[in-house]
Amino acid sequence: MQTEVFSELFPLMSTANPQTLEWLLNVAIEHEYPGGRAVLMEDAWGNAVYLVVSGWVKVRRTIGEDSVALAIFGRGDFFGEMAILDESPRSTDVISLSPVKLLSISRERFIQILFKDPQLHHRMLQLMVRRLRQINLRLQMRSSPPAVKLAHTLVTLGESYGQESNQGREIFNIPFKDLAEVTEIGVEETTKIMEKLHEKGWINIDSTNNITYLVNFKQLMNLAGRV
Repeated sequence: MQTEVFSELFPLMSTANPQTLEWLLNVAIEHEYPGGRAVLMEDAWGNAVYLVVSGWVKVRRTIGEDSVALAIFGRGDFFGEMAILDESPRSTDVISLSPVKLLSISRERFIQILFKDPQLHHRMLQLMVRRLRQINLRLQMRSSPPAVKLAHTLVTLGESYGQESNQGREIFNIPFKDLAEVTEIGVEETTKIMEKLHEKGWINIDSTNNITYLVNFKQLMNLAGRV
């Protein structure tokens, strides 16, 4: 991967200097996983930062036999940064929702480069603060109607990871159970709302290719209260 492509693909790297980008590419390790695989187990948190080159993953909390999806990440995002900073144990793991390509940078090397490149350090803090704001917004929306909350989840995924196509903004066809858990509503409610959105022509689900098209993104934003 060229440094220019690396910088454009990952917002985290957008302000890093060329020497930093080249060094990170040299030390990064590539990983490929099929869908439905554990890409990071709870005992491995804190060992590295992971960058999503392609595909979709979910972070889930596991308690005994039960698991709940907490977040969904797609192309251009990263995870693992909190664990390398506080070194505390985690009760979460990361599962690939689709075939996925990742780059990992070890904790020691990533911290080393943060001290050397203040622009990268500052950019990471900015993105971490953005995530905290998103969490706060989700907390504020807990009393909102389920359809509003689900529209907010779809809009956020579309804004963060969606790819423009002639059928609308496309995202991965995320299982309804994972959508429900991330949105903090029931699976039955999620199913009914997604069917209603499909009937309205606001979304279109291509099950064969595992794609959800956000056809009428403006209406979804209106429903989510984002306009």
